[in-house]
Amino acid sequence: MAKHASRKKADIKTDVLIVGGGLAGLTLAGVLGEAGIDTVILDHAPPVTQLAKNFDSRATALSFAASRVLQAAGVWDKIAAHAAPVLDIRVTDGEAPVFLHFSSDADGKGEAFGFNVENLLLRKVLFDNVKRLHKTVRHLAPVKIAKFIEEKAFSGVVLEDGRRIVAPLMVGADGRGSAVRKWLGIETETSDYKQTAIVCTIAHELDHEGVATEHFLPAGPFALLPLPSGHDGAYRSSVIWTVETADAQKYLSLSTAAFDAQLQKLCGPHLGKVRCVQKPAGYPLSLMHAASYAGPRTALMAEAAHVIHPIAGQGLNVSMRDIAVLAELAADSLKLGLDHGTPMLLQNYEQLRRIDAHIMAGFTDVLNRLFSNNFKSVALARDLGLGMVEKIAPLKGFFASQAMGLGGRTPRIVKTGRL
Repeated sequence: MAKHASRKKADIKTDVLIVGGGLAGLTLAGVLGEAGIDTVILDHAPPVTQLAKNFDSRATALSFAASRVLQAAGVWDKIAAHAAPVLDIRVTDGEAPVFLHFSSDADGKGEAFGFNVENLLLRKVLFDNVKRLHKTVRHLAPVKIAKFIEEKAFSGVVLEDGRRIVAPLMVGADGRGSAVRKWLGIETETSDYKQTAIVCTIAHELDHEGVATEHFLPAGPFALLPLPSGHDGAYRSSVIWTVETADAQKYLSLSTAAFDAQLQKLCGPHLGKVRCVQKPAGYPLSLMHAASYAGPRTALMAEAAHVIHPIAGQGLNVSMRDIAVLAELAADSLKLGLDHGTPMLLQNYEQLRRIDAHIMAGFTDVLNRLFSNNFKSVALARDLGLGMVEKIAPLKGFFASQAMGLGGRTPRIVKTGRL
């Protein structure tokens, strides 16, 4: 009787191995693949799961800089067709008479501060993009990782089916519970805000006119982000309503009519009558920052490295800056025929990204603690601060640049829209 010897599955060798197929991982794969860099991206969840309507009900605020990163990935034109530009930003504090208003026409250029797009659409475009880039990008999902491996010239994984996938550079883009980060033994600083963001989409009678609003309340900020009109022509906006976690379920359990009444109270009259057109979902909020962004032939990015408060809508935008810097460093090294997983390159990445991400995490943390309270003395100080920023043009310009993702060192991708 003939015996069939079990055949070992061949190793997969690539230039860059990305662990984690969320928005950030897919974007990095697109940027690298568009530049002709051989890339493998792994995920535990199949695309069909991530494209289900109830998988992620959020919308994302993309800064101007983030739009350039997505341009480098080859997807911006497809996203822009379904995104709403943010032409003005209005910030208010409770019932205080002062407010802060940023206008895209202030500098005479009329450039949008950013764009809002639903995560479901963004994810679909990115999935379609890795299919388009099949000659340079291999998307393997669903897969299960049995273990991580480190060799002299490579890092990588062994999958449960026995395949080894190795690369001179591995990227951990596998979220806040990152298995890559844990394998590297990198510790984190964490803080539970004891807040939950209630997210939904609303339809409203009046046009939002491209105005994004952030209204600070004692429990946390209430934000309205403009969205494109629906298929029925209805005006729409995305709601991010921050409440104390202890109260979240109470609001999520309200009847449709009662929930709409709460939203109407929070939105005020400027959008006319509002109604929720999507089942609201709650997302607990926390702060997390990794002690290091790199290990042997491995880089951490996005929520594997940092999780910040959504108060200024900068979460994915900070991740986009990770992508811009890491892709640029790897591409430049490869063009020169150099090893793109060296300690020097990874140290350079960490120096360029850690300070910026730490500053943004600290800024959003302080902003949330400053505004999410009922202390009258603090309220007076912060309202004076809002009024001061509104009246001092250079200071206002600085915050406008930050909102567009143009603060600090600007990566080449953001300047040119390509690697």
